[in-house]
Amino acid sequence: MRRIRRKFQKPKAPWDTARMSQEKILVKEYGIRRKREIRMAEEILRRFRQMARNLIAVGDEEKKSVLIEKLQKLGMLASDKKELDDVLGLTVNDVLNRRLQSVVFRKGLAKTPKEARQFIVHGHVSINDRRIPFPSYMVTLEEEGKIRLAKKLKS
Repeated sequence: MRRIRRKFQKPKAPWDTARMSQEKILVKEYGIRRKREIRMAEEILRRFRQMARNLIAVGDEEKKSVLIEKLQKLGMLASDKKELDDVLGLTVNDVLNRRLQSVVFRKGLAKTPKEARQFIVHGHVSINDRRIPFPSYMVTLEEEGKIRLAKKLKS
């Protein structure tokens, strides 16, 4: 039997007003449904930053180039940035900007982030003619140009 594990960590101080107000801003800006999604984005960022810190300590150039190439492919790092310090400078906004929901809204396929989420969940958005029903899907730069509203289904 497969054990399902949590994909995020709970905050250490659950009633921290500064964190809560920042999360409220992110929820409005990105049309996020639950704060759990912010925690998952923080976890993704935490993993990338931890890899960068480990690579700075070890000094493995091959793994460094793989990590930076992956982040550039995801569009989190600009192509001119090739240092691990740039990885440590990433923020949660960088991760949230690469979600399918944010990309659909920024491309103008939806009027609001919440409408973008609804289009995605209802199956109206496709990448390479493949429907992706997950608003949290991380879009690569290559896929970004291939996002389209799916053709309407005949009733």
